[in-house]
Amino acid sequence: MNKVRVVVVGAGVIGLSTAVCIAEALPMCSVTLVADKFSPDTTSDVAAGIIFPIEFPDIPLERQKRWIKDSFDHLLAIAHSEHAPDAGVMLTSGCQIFKEIPANQKPLWSDFVMGFRFMTEAELKRFQGYKFGQAFTTIKCECSSYLPWMEKRLRKAGGIVECRKINNLEELNYDIIINCSGLGSKMLVGDDEIYPVRGQVLKVEAPWLKNFIRCGDGWTYIFPGIHSTTVGGTRQQNDWRLEADQDDAKKILERCSELEPSLKRAKVVSQQTGLRPSRRNPRVERETVLLQGRRVPVIHNYGHGGWGVTFSWGTSVDVLGLVRQCVSEIQLKAKL
Repeated sequence: MNKVRVVVVGAGVIGLSTAVCIAEALPMCSVTLVADKFSPDTTSDVAAGIIFPIEFPDIPLERQKRWIKDSFDHLLAIAHSEHAPDAGVMLTSGCQIFKEIPANQKPLWSDFVMGFRFMTEAELKRFQGYKFGQAFTTIKCECSSYLPWMEKRLRKAGGIVECRKINNLEELNYDIIINCSGLGSKMLVGDDEIYPVRGQVLKVEAPWLKNFIRCGDGWTYIFPGIHSTTVGGTRQQNDWRLEADQDDAKKILERCSELEPSLKRAKVVSQQTGLRPSRRNPRVERETVLLQGRRVPVIHNYGHGGWGVTFSWGTSVDVLGLVRQCVSEIQLKAKL
């Protein structure tokens, strides 16, 4: 029997995770990854890549927990392997701090990170004006290394990679289409619910910093990495600007230096901006679309916002389940 032809549109962390997940698990499929942008030019490349979930409002909690666990387990296995340096995956410890005590002091994700605990008064003392904090160990996944590593992993599994822009699903002559086009879904599938949230970060040289600090509102963070420290950020809804804003950069450095005064001595290496593909909930579902007279299963996996790295492998495992269903239906139809 001929292989089932699967195409994945999009080469950010969601698209590559999806393509690798399918190519490695389903040898009866030929997987092609198509995108017009690859690392280092994706939104994922700008991400700090810290594994730090949120709760989406309309997705069952058990499904979200499964996404978190699958992603964390996948990345933890890499962090503990010989591939960690090439993949850019590392364990990182630090804290999240709040000016007011949050309603939910022990969030959904606290069971998945390691060593979660409340900070002591002595630990909080250095952060003037902050009343509450959570300390824990999580994973940092640096996409500038992780995406090329995943692309190699895809090719090793027999996947094909094509660089071209897809403007319409009609251009794709495959048995199964998987849409991981992020913000591109606004045009590609007419999704009016997706919108950009502009993020700007700075990469600085601060090798003396070992632990991350994140403010509870998500606006200010310091994430030491393998090659540099990422400081941020911005969360500007419906802002499509990709150029760096020097006023934003100044404010980022000021806010981060209040938390970590030694950053005033750090050298700024680069500034980066990205547009987070945001919607109320990620879209991870299957539909059937009529293309050139054929009924084609289209599976969507996009809209993760600023949590793409965090949920990337988990939602890809969900997509794998949907692809298995499609393959079974295609094989059954071929026998009739």
